[in-house]
Amino acid sequence: MATRSYEKDDLTVFWDSTRCIHTGICLRALHSVFNLKKRPWVDVDGADADQIIATIHKCPTGALRYTRGGESEPAPEQTTMVPMHDGPLLVRGNLRVLDPETGGVLAEETRLALCRCGKSENEPFCDNSHRRTHFTEAPHGETAARAEAQSPADICPPQDFQLE
Repeated sequence: MATRSYEKDDLTVFWDSTRCIHTGICLRALHSVFNLKKRPWVDVDGADADQIIATIHKCPTGALRYTRGGESEPAPEQTTMVPMHDGPLLVRGNLRVLDPETGGVLAEETRLALCRCGKSENEPFCDNSHRRTHFTEAPHGETAARAEAQSPADICPPQDFQLE
């Protein structure tokens, strides 16, 4: 199973291996709880619940999540999107990702890392393929294709979609 859970009192920590891109933020922020040399690697007895929650909020991908007293973590009031240099698009907010083919819900989350390299085997989510493929982001601003474009179709072929 891709998601594991770790419990302490009214706190349950979840780790989804399919969403983890190994930024190491949790390891550096709270080594007493998140330690790759221990099994299990998450020790919820290693710190108080507030410290653990603060560290989970730093996880950019949502691979680490929690419930406290049965309640899921609250969504940020504002949705933000930040491209990581040569990496994924980090998104925070009250998020719902839909499957473009079926319309089904792929994820309802507060934090996601979305693939920008196009090589993820877990699309639309990042799986760290940008590192393996040495992805480099296009420079910001005007590109040759955009500078020479006569219409939007010159940049991106028309797509069949509906706005709701």
